[in-house]
Amino acid sequence: MEEMEEELKCPVCGSFYREPIILPCSHNLCQACARNILVQTPESESPQSRRASGSGVSDYDYLDLDKMSLYSEADSGYGSYGGFASAPTTPCQKSPNGVRVFPPAMPPPPTHLSPALAPVPRNSCITCPQCHRSLILDDRGLRGFPKNRVLEGVIDRYQQSKAAALKCQLCEKAPKEATVMCEQCDVFYCDPCRLRCHPPRGPLAKHRLVPPAQGRVSRRLSPRKVSTCTDHELENHSMYCVQCKMPVCYQCLEEGKHSSHEVKALGAMWKLHKSQLSQALNGLSDRAKEAKEFLVQLRNMVQQIQENSVEFEACLVAQCDALIDALNRRKAQLLARVNKEHEHKLKVVRDQISHCTVKLRQTTGLMEYCLEVIKENDPSGFLQISDALIRRVHLTEDQWGKGTLTPRMTTDFDLSLDNSPLLQSIHQLDFVQMKASSPVPATPILQLEECCTHNNSATLSWKQPPLSPVPAEGYILELDDGSGGQFREVYVGKETMCTVDGLHFNSTYNARVKAFNKTGVSPYSKTLVLQTSEGPRGCSVMKPLPARQEDTQAFNQDTEEDTDSEEQTLPFPVPSERLPLRRMSPFSSTLNLQPSFPGRSYFDFRSSPHQMSLHSSLQSLNAPGCNFETQSAPYSQLVDIKKLLAVAWFAFDPGSAHSDIIFSNDNLTVTCSSYDDRVVLGKTGFSKGVHYWELTIDRYDNHPDPAFGVARMDVMKDVMLGKDDKAWAMYVDNNRSWFMHNNSHTNRTEGGITKGATIGVLLDLNRKTLTFFINDEQQGPIAFENVEGLFFPAVSLNRNVQVTLHTGLPVPDFYSSRASIA
Repeated sequence: MEEMEEELKCPVCGSFYREPIILPCSHNLCQACARNILVQTPESESPQSRRASGSGVSDYDYLDLDKMSLYSEADSGYGSYGGFASAPTTPCQKSPNGVRVFPPAMPPPPTHLSPALAPVPRNSCITCPQCHRSLILDDRGLRGFPKNRVLEGVIDRYQQSKAAALKCQLCEKAPKEATVMCEQCDVFYCDPCRLRCHPPRGPLAKHRLVPPAQGRVSRRLSPRKVSTCTDHELENHSMYCVQCKMPVCYQCLEEGKHSSHEVKALGAMWKLHKSQLSQALNGLSDRAKEAKEFLVQLRNMVQQIQENSVEFEACLVAQCDALIDALNRRKAQLLARVNKEHEHKLKVVRDQISHCTVKLRQTTGLMEYCLEVIKENDPSGFLQISDALIRRVHLTEDQWGKGTLTPRMTTDFDLSLDNSPLLQSIHQLDFVQMKASSPVPATPILQLEECCTHNNSATLSWKQPPLSPVPAEGYILELDDGSGGQFREVYVGKETMCTVDGLHFNSTYNARVKAFNKTGVSPYSKTLVLQTSEGPRGCSVMKPLPARQEDTQAFNQDTEEDTDSEEQTLPFPVPSERLPLRRMSPFSSTLNLQPSFPGRSYFDFRSSPHQMSLHSSLQSLNAPGCNFETQSAPYSQLVDIKKLLAVAWFAFDPGSAHSDIIFSNDNLTVTCSSYDDRVVLGKTGFSKGVHYWELTIDRYDNHPDPAFGVARMDVMKDVMLGKDDKAWAMYVDNNRSWFMHNNSHTNRTEGGITKGATIGVLLDLNRKTLTFFINDEQQGPIAFENVEGLFFPAVSLNRNVQVTLHTGLPVPDFYSSRASIA
């Protein structure tokens, strides 16, 4: 409280503020004190006239032009002060707190008004006694300055607390009211503490005891102690020894201890050292400011590292889960082959057992009959049938010839699983680090689901591998001439999709792409083999090429019924809001700028020097249940076009999602940064056909209720899916699920989800139904019927849930069989 008291006093009169006003420099003055320090300035010497005449005088004028000296004096509480340079240099008077102020230039004219309301002379100037800023008052005078009501209230409350009784400073627990103060000890005492700690005898008898209120005043008004010389207690420091770097007194110089040393005035060295310390503090302050900014940067890095760690972990989990899922699918296919081999062996052995049993029964009967004939005693009767029996016995014996009693099937399985390459790949599975020796981009990946042909045009799409450490600055797309000739560049740029026009009809082209940056170019991607249409009448369906040239005849037989019409197209979903970049063909001068998504075609994927079909690269992930006998005809690995009609490839769409949605794993894995439900849509819209996709629950904390289903493009993104009439969804917790549309909840069904669960969504636009599955089991009845229009896959979730999307899946077998029966 004692320290705060100085802040509540006027710098002019030294008393508590009375009717304080706020100057433009934010300092305060009593209204009466402000009137007392007004200085009248001639019209020709006012700051406004000087600015008009171009003299450029600043609002800040100082008697001492040394800025650092001014700062030093301001720090000490004793500042030099002046008005404008042209103001009369009237001798300054000193306020009680040490600040020099100007007296009025002339006595105020007599007036019958009170001093606070008396008019202010024309061109009056007032200068702040604390920051020395000068300004000319306008016609309103001091009434133009706002009154500081808050400061006035604080002073009133402080004076009220000051009027309260002073407490003893030596009481241990509850301080009692002080009765005296010792001026020498500077301590307030109550009567018991005075008798115990300050008895009136001995050296303490000479101390002066005064009433507490008088002691407080004397403490405040007591002069500041002046430092004295340590060697001469009666002498004050008056000089400064530069060599010894210490203040000295006059007697120290007389005795000769510092006579040969360089000495300077104490006040000058005081100002100089204050200036040096201020400059040093400015530099230190800059360092401290930089350190604070650096700490903020480091804290932001900590937060960014945590966010990137969560995203990276989610991507890693999704990638590993995809590998595990692919392995499980392949495991199911291999087990199916083993079971088939097992059934085949059992059937052969059982057939051989049945056949051998019948022959043994016939042979045993013949032997018994012959033994009875041998017992015949009539020679003539025996000879009548003996020749026939001998031939029959020989014939039967010949039927048990070589190989009859040899097993037709071995007990061993002639299947050997070569898992060494996969184990080696798993052991070598590691993070790709950027190496200074080869910082070239990774090899681009051609996206088959985005590639298509239309008449004599081809659209190709590619992407960088996920988690590629080196960014690519651009890509180079190359095509051959359609006759197996040399490759040539058809596009160079930053886009990842290009349409090449003007190709030859009924021709086979090879395409490849590579990435580049400042360091160099990446290796080529795998070669894509594509076939243009036979004629310009329509969009033809392109079949994968046979694995070898000698399989052409068998391949033609396999695809004969699917190539009857050139107008046949694949009804493949079209990505929303994405148009391919079209590139002028090197083979013609045509430049077509129209989008090219009327149909889809599938290509052969070539890994030089051998070819592999599209299915051979995708069957382990996206075609469960398809039986491909690799030991049969070479063309048995070709894609079944009919089975691909219901396969849709898509990812989540960051462009239309809520801003709180967090994407990872090439936009296949999503979570949310908010506790509220947020909606994210798929990139692909469906208006006809049968489509099925699944979502895996990667994280499920605190039992939230995510929603899955389909929605229109303009669905609300900041509420649960199904709250409005633009979405059809199933929301589910750990125990049960409900169907919801237009905020209407129906068909509560037992059975919920946990971490690792799989949600299946089946949209049948042929039958206009929407059905949901949990872990391959249908959840409740058909959720919605009579659904028509354009629908996008949709999910709503919060930060407690993370899901991964799986597309390119065929329709479940039981549903396909049910649909065929219907």
